[in-house]
Amino acid sequence: MPWQEMSPVDLRIEFVHAFQTGLWSMTELCDQYQISRKTGYKWVDRYEADGRAGLRDRSRRPHHSPRASDPAIVDALCAARRMHPTWSARKLLAVLRRRQPTIAWPQRSTGAAWLKARGLVRARRRPSHQRAPSGPLAVVERLNQVWTTDFKGEFRVGTGQYCYPFTLRDAFSRYVLRCDALATKDGAATRRCFERAFAEFGLPDRIRSDNGGPFAAPGLTRLSHLSTWWIRLGIVPERIALGHPEQNGSHEQFHRVLKRETAWPPAATLRAQQQRFRRFCTEYNDERPHEALGDQPPASVYTASRRPLPVRLPPIEYPGHCEIRRVSSCGTVSWTSHPLYLSTVLAGHDVAFEEIDDAIWRVMFASIILARFDERTRTLTAVAHATR
Repeated sequence: MPWQEMSPVDLRIEFVHAFQTGLWSMTELCDQYQISRKTGYKWVDRYEADGRAGLRDRSRRPHHSPRASDPAIVDALCAARRMHPTWSARKLLAVLRRRQPTIAWPQRSTGAAWLKARGLVRARRRPSHQRAPSGPLAVVERLNQVWTTDFKGEFRVGTGQYCYPFTLRDAFSRYVLRCDALATKDGAATRRCFERAFAEFGLPDRIRSDNGGPFAAPGLTRLSHLSTWWIRLGIVPERIALGHPEQNGSHEQFHRVLKRETAWPPAATLRAQQQRFRRFCTEYNDERPHEALGDQPPASVYTASRRPLPVRLPPIEYPGHCEIRRVSSCGTVSWTSHPLYLSTVLAGHDVAFEEIDDAIWRVMFASIILARFDERTRTLTAVAHATR
């Protein structure tokens, strides 16, 4: 004989009909069906009032919830999200609190749940790769201590011309100092961007970049004409380890936001793309909250450097006990009447050799230690850029 399955409603009807026969008391039936007497009377009363429909499960949701979300607040948050579809709930709530401080805005988790329920949040799959440890980079502790720079991947605008987005930020405040749509990635165009930034915001202590051009170049020292100019201005160039962009992670994250907000799709012309960059930077600096700044925009934190751009490059001074050599146009210096190759980017500059051991010399350019020189074997060993 096959099993006969009963739905909960059928089981409750059977219970009520058994009680209506009068053959069993409520206590006996409740023991048999393993329910409380209160539940037994509840099913009898519901059946007498509504018939079979009264025995269905009912929602336990309260008829009135004094702590329920105000629909107007939910709508305001969703409207802000539609206006800024890439901003997180935390950023949106920070802006709304500044604009309407008298309203009891929810916490970040509640706001995120609202946006997700309205279909305004798309889940993003995070990579599961291991992060490499950082190299010997300065710990950012104050304004204008470290500026970060890079080129976002090039793309074509509507006319077919390539756009090379050059970006420069203050690492402490996240303030965007420059965001230029360049037609080329060469050192001259990049230097002009830095000249404008230095003239407007002064000089930083350090500039952090990757190992690509025009920030670095092949060779023993990996110096470029651009980084040589920085050193003459008293700026220490910092380079992240090869293949580890996460060491400049904040700047990389900024690039993702920049591309999503301004280049999907690209503008029709290079000038139109620059206008997009300018509008984006104004919003990013003045309005967009940043979590690392307590949900304040970067402009509320950043102030320009007190080190102005000099009219002329300051002279290079070395200690009196050093051997000074002028680098030739082919990148060599004379050592014991024989040429010693350093780098063509140092052509026309003076470098210093400081003896630190028997026949072992430290090679310096301005305040930067470039290499160690073994006079016996005439070999140069590059070292990470460090200041003397």
